[in-house]
Amino acid sequence: MTSKMGAMGAVGLACAATLIAGTAFAASPGYRDVDAENTLVIDTSKGRVIVEMYPELAPQHVERMKTLTRKGFYNGLKFHRVIEGFMAQTGDPKGTGEGNSDLPNVPSEFTIRRDGAFPISVIDDTRGVVTGYVKAMPVQTQTNGLMAITKDSRVSAWGMYCSGALGMARAGDVNSANSQFFLMRNYNNVLEKKYTAFGMTLVGLDVVRKLKLGEPPVDPDTMTKVQVLADIPVAERPKIEVMDTGSSEFKALIEAKKKEGRAEITGCDVPVPVKVLP
Repeated sequence: MTSKMGAMGAVGLACAATLIAGTAFAASPGYRDVDAENTLVIDTSKGRVIVEMYPELAPQHVERMKTLTRKGFYNGLKFHRVIEGFMAQTGDPKGTGEGNSDLPNVPSEFTIRRDGAFPISVIDDTRGVVTGYVKAMPVQTQTNGLMAITKDSRVSAWGMYCSGALGMARAGDVNSANSQFFLMRNYNNVLEKKYTAFGMTLVGLDVVRKLKLGEPPVDPDTMTKVQVLADIPVAERPKIEVMDTGSSEFKALIEAKKKEGRAEITGCDVPVPVKVLP
């Protein structure tokens, strides 16, 4: 996916967050508070999108997004490339797919090297690949057994491009990511380990799917304002809880899915529930 990303077939099961009406802003059994310092609140011409980012997977990309957001860089920028069944891309000040910020490019973080203490909630361990979650982000990784034969005693892990995943666009150079990013409208595993995946849409996947289509769209939708959740006054913040993927409640969801008779499941098969509280 270059700064002008080519269309790729995108067929897969949705990984949209489930919105559940709440009655009070309090810690619920099996749920956790959203990570305010690493969450973006993206107000668009179609509605609000809230994306949690994971420095465990891509610390430099997360930091870049927060830096540009706090500069007000993203306010008013267009969704210049929106492809049905694939993704919605933005973050270009030129609105053409050819622009970037004035900051240096960010090195690729397609995969990370993890040790046995890496915080992954495992849901499947078959065929030599471990599938699980880092918070609400579906991930895959090599098995722990390989740590005994690797030079650094670590193995590779990477984010999955499920529906709602946040990824960073780049040009042909793998280290050319800068300011453009995209949100997945559907699952597309072709992007995995080729583009940095580092966040998940918690609220507003329906908004992402309503954005005007086109390359570029006619009269494109825009990001009217983008904020880091932690920077919004507490009384004005959207109140969100996310099911803890390490909880017994989430494990019960996984077991229920397995009882449906599927040979194996991935994080794209089991949406992480989200409560939006009044």
